[in-house]
Amino acid sequence: MRKKEKTGNESVKIIPLGGLEQIGMNITAFETESSIIVVDCGLAFPEDDMLGVDLVIPDITYLQDNADKVKGFVITHGHEDHIGSLPYVLQKLNVPIYATKLTMAIIENKLKEHNLLGNVKRKVVTYGQYINLGDFRIEFIRTNHSIADAAALAIYTPAGVVVHTGDFKVDYTPVYGETIDLARFGELGKKGVLALMCDSTNVLKPGFTMSERTVGITFDNIFEENEKSRIIVATFASNVDRVQQIINSARKQNRKVVIEGRSMVNIVNTAVELGYIQVPDNMMISLEEMKNYSDDQLVLITTGSQGEAMAALSRIAASIHRKITIKPGDVVIFSSRPIPGNEKSVSKVINELSQKGANVIIQDTHVSGHACEEEIKLIYSLVKPKFAIPVHGEYRHLLGQAKVAQQMGVPKENIQIIQSGDILELKEDSAKIVGKTQAQGIMVDGLGVGDVGNIVLRDRQHLSENGLLVVVLTLEKGSNMILSGPDIVSRGFVYVRESENLMDECREVVNIALDRLYDRGVTDWGRMKAEIKDSLNDFLWKKTKRNPMILPIIMEV
Repeated sequence: MRKKEKTGNESVKIIPLGGLEQIGMNITAFETESSIIVVDCGLAFPEDDMLGVDLVIPDITYLQDNADKVKGFVITHGHEDHIGSLPYVLQKLNVPIYATKLTMAIIENKLKEHNLLGNVKRKVVTYGQYINLGDFRIEFIRTNHSIADAAALAIYTPAGVVVHTGDFKVDYTPVYGETIDLARFGELGKKGVLALMCDSTNVLKPGFTMSERTVGITFDNIFEENEKSRIIVATFASNVDRVQQIINSARKQNRKVVIEGRSMVNIVNTAVELGYIQVPDNMMISLEEMKNYSDDQLVLITTGSQGEAMAALSRIAASIHRKITIKPGDVVIFSSRPIPGNEKSVSKVINELSQKGANVIIQDTHVSGHACEEEIKLIYSLVKPKFAIPVHGEYRHLLGQAKVAQQMGVPKENIQIIQSGDILELKEDSAKIVGKTQAQGIMVDGLGVGDVGNIVLRDRQHLSENGLLVVVLTLEKGSNMILSGPDIVSRGFVYVRESENLMDECREVVNIALDRLYDRGVTDWGRMKAEIKDSLNDFLWKKTKRNPMILPIIMEV
C-alpha cells in the first residue's frame, strides 16, 4: 500500500448494504476516494410474507455505480449469510475473492454450480497474511466459530485501523484448529484501533458461550443410551465441527455414517478432502448401502434442523423421502436451536416424527457459534477502539452491543448504530452519517432475480387470502354485443359446484353493469373492466364479506 502523508482529514466510508436489522445477508463496503473493498456477500432466507420467494440477495446498485473502484470481496467465513449471494453478485460485478482455505473451497462449490468457476479470480489467504487492495491493507486474524477457518479482519485504512470481528466466539478448546488469536487483538489495541465492528448476535446473553467440544460429550451419552436404535442427527450443513463430533461418537460404537441432504453432502465432502473432517476408512456409506446394516450399526447426518420444507429431514418426517422411512424406535437428534421465525416449522417436523414412533431429542446438543456478553467485553478490553459500530443483528442486538461498548469505556457519542444503506464517514476524530444508498434486498424466485417486487408480493398475498374470480366475455366486433358469457371461473374463492346460486347472482351483477354501460354508450374495454370489477367487488363483499381478486377477460370475435 502506498504511504501517504497524513493530513488529519483522511476518511473512510463504511456502507452496510445488508446484515443490519436482521440476521443474514451480511455485506459491507469500505470506501476511500479511489478504492472500495467489500466484506462478505451473504443471502437472507425469505420471511413468511414473501410468498414463493426462494432467497433474498443484497442490492449492489451502489457497487455497480462505482464498479471501477471495487477491488475485491474479502470473506470472513463460509456460512450462507456471508457467502450465499456471491454467485448472483459476481455475474454483475466480477472482482477477485479473498478467503481462507475451507471458506474458499465452499465458495468454489457454489461457483461450480453456477458455471462461474473459470471466470472469477480467487486467492486463498492464511492467518496473519496481509493483502493490499487499493488504499486498503487487510489482515486475516484467527477466530473460532461454528465453522472452521473463520477470520476477523484488521482493515488498515487511510483514517486508521478498523477491526471487523466477523462471526466469532472465544473457544479455548476448539474441535479443529487453534484457539482465537487474542494476542493479535491485543497487539492491535496497543497500536491504536479507530473502530470496532463487532458481532452482536448473542450480546444479550450473559456469560460465555460453551465450547463446541462440550457437545461431543453429550453425543457420546446419547449414543450410549440408544445403542440398539438407528440414530438420525439433524444439524446445519456448514457446522463442520459438529459433524466431526457425530462421527467420533459413531466410531466408538462401530456405526456406519450416512450423509444426506445436498448441502450437507457438498460441504462434508469438501471438508473431508481438505482434512477438516477426519473419517476412518470405509466408515461413510451411501444411502443405497444402508440396507446391508442393522439399525444399531447406522447413524444418519442430515439437513433440516430448521424445519425447511424441502430439506432431507422434513421430507423424511412427511414420508416423502424416496429412500429413508422413519421406524418406531428411531432416535432423531436436533443439533441446533430454531432460528427466530422457524419455531413453527421445527415444531411441525418434531410432531410428524413423534407420530411415526421416533424418539426426538432436542436438548443439550447445540452450542452457539457466537460470542456472549463476556466474550464481547474481552474483545473490547483488548482492542480498545475509539469508535464502536455494532453489526450482525436485529436492532435490539445492536442496542445491546452499544450498551456493552459504553460499559467498556467507549464514549456514547462515539457509538454509531447504523442501518443498512447508511453511509458512515469515519475520520480520526469523528464518525457521522453523510448519506444513504439503496439497500432493500432483491428477491430471487426460481431463475428470476429481481422480477418479484412489492406489487407482485401484494398480489400473491391477495390471492392467498381471498382467491381469484375470472369473468370471461365474448363481444361481437363492431357492435360490441355479447355473444357468449359472462362465464365466471373461481379459484380459491368458493367451490363452484356448491355455490351455483352465488355464481348465477354474479353473472346477473355483471349483466346489469354492462347494461348500464350500453345505456350510456360506453364501449371502452378499460371502462367495462373497471365497472365489472367495482360492481362485483361491492356485491361479493356484501354477500360474503370477502374480497377476491377479480380478473375480467374480454375477447372479440
